[in-house]
Amino acid sequence: MSMTAVKAGIDWIKEMLRKDQSPDGSWDYPFETGISTDAFMIILLRTLEINDEELIEGLTKRILSRQEKNGAWKLFHDEGAGNLTATVEAYYALLYSGYYQKDDTRLWAAKKFILANGGLEEVGMYTKIMLALTGQYKWPAFSPLPIEVVLLPLHFPINFYSFSVFGRANLTPIMIVADKKFTMKTSSSPDLSHLHLHRNDDDQWSRSREYRSLFSFIEDGVTNLLGLPDQLHKLAIERAKKYMLDRIEPDGTFYSYYSSTFLMIFALLSLGYDKTDPIITKAIDGIKSMKCEIDGYPHMQYTTANLWNTALIGFGLQTAGIAPEDPMVVQANRYLLERQHHKFGDWVIHNPKTMPGGWGFSAVNTIVPDVDDTTAALRSISMIAPSELQTWERAIAWTLSMQNDDGGWPAFERNVNSKLLQFMPIEKAEFLLADPSCADLTGRTLEFFGQYTNLSTEHTATRRGIRWLLKNQEKDGSWYGRWGICYLYGTWAAITGLLAVDVAADHSAIQKAVDWLRRIQNKDGGWGESCHSDSKKSYVPLKASTLTHTAWSLDALIAVSDKPTPEIEKGINYLIGALKNDDWTTDYPKGQGMAGGFYIHYHSYRYIFPLLALAHYREKFEL
Repeated sequence: MSMTAVKAGIDWIKEMLRKDQSPDGSWDYPFETGISTDAFMIILLRTLEINDEELIEGLTKRILSRQEKNGAWKLFHDEGAGNLTATVEAYYALLYSGYYQKDDTRLWAAKKFILANGGLEEVGMYTKIMLALTGQYKWPAFSPLPIEVVLLPLHFPINFYSFSVFGRANLTPIMIVADKKFTMKTSSSPDLSHLHLHRNDDDQWSRSREYRSLFSFIEDGVTNLLGLPDQLHKLAIERAKKYMLDRIEPDGTFYSYYSSTFLMIFALLSLGYDKTDPIITKAIDGIKSMKCEIDGYPHMQYTTANLWNTALIGFGLQTAGIAPEDPMVVQANRYLLERQHHKFGDWVIHNPKTMPGGWGFSAVNTIVPDVDDTTAALRSISMIAPSELQTWERAIAWTLSMQNDDGGWPAFERNVNSKLLQFMPIEKAEFLLADPSCADLTGRTLEFFGQYTNLSTEHTATRRGIRWLLKNQEKDGSWYGRWGICYLYGTWAAITGLLAVDVAADHSAIQKAVDWLRRIQNKDGGWGESCHSDSKKSYVPLKASTLTHTAWSLDALIAVSDKPTPEIEKGINYLIGALKNDDWTTDYPKGQGMAGGFYIHYHSYRYIFPLLALAHYREKFEL
């Protein structure tokens, strides 16, 4: 591949990014997560009788634009016939909107798919909760978790802070509404009884034998708390309510997540708040403010990705040769510097000796910093670190302090990975409730320390991180990436991280990973991985190449190679040729939150990672 073509590709991406930068210095590329949030927004607005017809009608059009020919909705292109949970959500929202009736051919096709795949009884837990809240599903006889869990002391084997911050954000309102068995219907609520296949089944919420044992254990812990049961129950409700209200972000959302804010609104209603209460109206305004536009339709983002986008793009532009004094980079770095965290968040529970200093993910996040956003922001401001020394040192100290006892790095909180969590009656509990060390976070953190700081490669934190990665390599040579799709993401992060802290390129672990990348390269020179990898816990090829997967794979191979190999040349050829593609492969999710249930199409990735791969190729191999 000629360097002229590589330079032209880099220049094209730079200009696209320059054009798309927002006036505040950030990049607000969408954080797209299918149609669930769109459906939930329609259901929320109709339940609260907020007649925002322009938004509701726009969301119905977006939902219908994503329907498959067989009547179903999918989470990703190669999912199969369709996704039952997403199809139920879409069907319910379209009916509740009032713009479509049951006899509409598109809804009839959706109903047929739903009934053929098990009906309402087979949808995901989170959707069952939404259905129960809005009168379409019977609350279980038991609460999935007793609300008194919030009172259990930290030394109890399972306590409120055993769960990840994301888990607590969703479980807190769930425990309140489940305790109250709260339901809210309106005169225009549709009747979904025709979607039930087992109407006489009293309790369609699963409980495993292991969970029943764990539930008894938790109840024993609750019984041992000092106080009368009624008093403890009231105290637990108050504690849970306070937890939510104390963590409302400036825009009114609960932790700036759509799901937790949606649930908080219903939890407050169940506690007697009026639907016109300022806390509720501000929460609704907050989730409305996360609306974006995609292909002419409104989409309710699960959260915004402005800070993540801006940190990665700021760093990518500088890697590609744009000076830190360029107005585009100056604005981006100013945006980042203004959003470093100064408040203590829940992370301090397991990390009490460190001051705040991290960065969060969204545009408004002030109390949920994470390791990946922090190192991404630090990479972008690294060239101006001498003039921002206090900011730099606070962030470095915070990141180092977040290392888990096992040597890896988590996303949000230290040591939140209890083995007991797997027995909770919570679907996707390992993704919702745990925050374990993972290869993507550990690799990227090591890469940051190795490339951008003077931290010794013999430092204890570095050695422990290396050991964690080497211990957690898969048998085929890959690494599993928790926050991206999936093994390609983890392997890229692990290889570049290990090399940055002076693990030799000929180390057996790195060579094994390189061999794996070579083996799975597609004939067109690119790479592509299916979202199925996530649920199946092993690499599943997409059978098509994508820009982002190719960029990750290339970047890893470039880092490990002294000269352009045939695999690298083929990959660069694919990348240059596909740079302006606009098809299902560019829309395919490259991030995940809960395997099988929540996938993310980052609209920024098609620019960020090809830019980095091309810039690294030019930097390393230009004569």
